[in-house]
Parts: sequence; C-alpha cells; structure tokens
Amino acid sequence: MRRIVLVALVSLLLGILAACGGAPSTSTAPTNAPAGGGAAVQSTAAPSTATGALPDLGGRQITIAVENAYPPFNYINPETGKGEGWDYDAWNEICRLLNCVPVYQEASWEGMIQAVANGQFDAAADGITITEERAKQVDFSDGYIQVAQRLMARVDETRFSSMDEFVANETLRLGTQTGTTNYETAARLLPEARIQAFEQFPFAVAALINGDVDGVIIDETAGQGYVGTNAEKVKLVGEPISSDQLGFIFPKGSDLVEPVNLALAEMRRSGKLDELAQKYFSAEFKLPGS
Repeated sequence: MRRIVLVALVSLLLGILAACGGAPSTSTAPTNAPAGGGAAVQSTAAPSTATGALPDLGGRQITIAVENAYPPFNYINPETGKGEGWDYDAWNEICRLLNCVPVYQEASWEGMIQAVANGQFDAAADGITITEERAKQVDFSDGYIQVAQRLMARVDETRFSSMDEFVANETLRLGTQTGTTNYETAARLLPEARIQAFEQFPFAVAALINGDVDGVIIDETAGQGYVGTNAEKVKLVGEPISSDQLGFIFPKGSDLVEPVNLALAEMRRSGKLDELAQKYFSAEFKLPGS
C-alpha cells in the first residue's frame, strides 16, 4: 500500500492525497470554492410537495462533511490547496438560494454516515447512494442524480469486457472501497477472496493501474472523472451493473431536509443540475493540473 501511495498516486491524483487522512480541515464557501461525449447521468431532483417561495435561512452556517478524495464530487485543487468539485458547486448554489453559508469539513468516508447521524455535521455530500439501510440512520434529501455502477479496467485489458466475464474468470481480483454500495455489489457477485477493499477509491484505482487488482467497481460518475484524467491508463467496460440514486444526508429529523429539497427542485427547474452534470460528469472534466 505504501508503494502505491508513493509511486502511483502522485501522478494519478495530482496532489489529492495531501488532503486525505489528516485531521478534518474547515473552509468556508462560497469564497473558497470555484464559480460555478460523457457519462450517462440523469438529474433526478424530485419536486417537493411544498409550494411558494424558497425559505430564507437567515445566513445560517451549514456544516457539510466531504471526503475531498472522491473526484469529481470533491477533491483538493493542488494549485490552490482548496476544495472543489460537484459537491462544492451544488452546495454553494443551494446556499445562494436559501441564504445560508456552507462550511465544508473534511471527513473520512469510513464513519461519515454515523458522524452525521450523531449530529457532528449538519449534512454530508460525498456521492452517497440512497438505501433503505442507511435511511434507518440518517435522513436523505431527494435524489439529485441517477448513476450506474460500472467496471473499470486497464486500457490494454483483453481478458474480459463485461462484469459477467470478470466473474467467470476465477483468477481475477476486484478492487473497490470499503463501506460503499460498490463493495456490497462486489460481495454479491464474487467470493470475499477475490475482493480487495481500500479505504479510498484513489487507492483502488492506483492498484488497478499498478496491476495489483484486475478491475475496480465504481460509480460511473466518479469513474468518468478518473478516466478523463487517465484516459491512457484506464477505461470503463461493459454495461451498467446497477443503477442508484444519490442524495445528501442529514441527522434524523433535520429541519434542513425540506429547504434543501426545495432548492434542488429549483436547480432542476432552472437547469443548474444539468449544467453541473455537464461540467463534472462528462468528458469535459479534468482534474486541475492534469
């Protein structure tokens, strides 16, 4: 693992690792965040049942957990040292609409959902799949994107061209991230001995490039970001494995759920969600410095 971090991640992530694994850091936006052929992504913010003008949160600060290691949703720009990505742009717009101040706090994916459930953060944004099991711990916003899980391979891979072929070849090992629905899908398809779980997706992708695993199962949105930056090294293969909705999470009973749903509905109506999808979930996206 140390070899992967020191050798492969430097070129793969362009400095993202410097933002990961330390004590949570805080940056306040919008001042620290950027202004605001690709992946098959559909904006799915469902209209809220409420009517009337958007609520005014009176300048309230909203603490938002982000991993800063999950491009294109969130990452650290190595040129500025500041957080960027879909999550930043989306929450900057949400707070513009609702008159609130987003305060981004770096947190590891492992334990993020429980931390929100415990009230350590007001919300979390990290490409979180909406599931019934997670909904027992936290409240979800309406889904804002429908994404597929996909299989990533090296560009010169010839042993398989689909997930079915990967599963059938018992010599192949699959990488993914712990605690994700991608891991759950991998565990459903393969025996544990054929799965290598990593704390963060950058490690899994680096392991794939190094030849330590043969494929990586990942959400298409994130996978497209890695392909856009490493088109000469990795590719997405085969048909979608499953399709899921992503949403923001909040502590149970949070009074932010309905205002955020209203803001998401307005962003869908205005075309803002489509604009962000084109910016981050298409071939247009490149990690800064790549």
